[in-house]
Amino acid sequence: MRFLRVVVIVGVVLGALFVGVDRWAASYVENRLADRIQARQGLAGSSEVEVHGFPFLTQVLSRDLDRVDLKLRGVEITAEDRKTRLSELDASFRGVKLNGDYSGGTADRAEGSALITYADLTTASQTGATLSYGGAPGKVKVTASVNVLGKVLTHSVVSTVTLEDAPGGKGRKIVRVRADEVPGGGVPVVEKEIRKRTDFDRDLGSGLPAGLQLSSLTSDEAGVHLTLGGTNVVVAGS
Repeated sequence: MRFLRVVVIVGVVLGALFVGVDRWAASYVENRLADRIQARQGLAGSSEVEVHGFPFLTQVLSRDLDRVDLKLRGVEITAEDRKTRLSELDASFRGVKLNGDYSGGTADRAEGSALITYADLTTASQTGATLSYGGAPGKVKVTASVNVLGKVLTHSVVSTVTLEDAPGGKGRKIVRVRADEVPGGGVPVVEKEIRKRTDFDRDLGSGLPAGLQLSSLTSDEAGVHLTLGGTNVVVAGS
């Protein structure tokens, strides 16, 4: 009886040690990936990585992770020498094959979402216009001051925000904002001046992790929500 008790105690201790080592290994890889992603994306905010699956050691020894979740806050996407800030970017990577030093890898597939607040969309427009919720999904309100025939006029228009194929193709997408109609639209010179301030495109696709592409978007009071997905997606790397 005493022998069995000793065996049980030893088993519990060894089990606890295994779990502790397993969690330490998972934490090490999570921190390595988070640091590398932080460096690659030039984050002003934070990055958080969570590796799923137990035991982790069997995954790390084979350098093949079942699932890795990523949370980015305050990431800047650079495309066409223009920066656009994403307030949030959450992604789930499946079938991640790690590189030699565990600082990155490539996922078989990934899906996620991102948020651009209206404050960040206002900055991204680079037209001096102010953007806010347009009252319905896929709509934004754009307010801008324009100079028409020597007079400075302030107008607000309801615009549709859409996801379109970027010129040149290759799977890239652009976020497009276009006024549904503008005041004085019957006068070409007036409409032209207003649209200079209210209408714009922003290319985001080339600034995302390689293989991750935009697939859809909508808007609500919080901002513009983007849906992302892809295959052979680079999680991080040198």
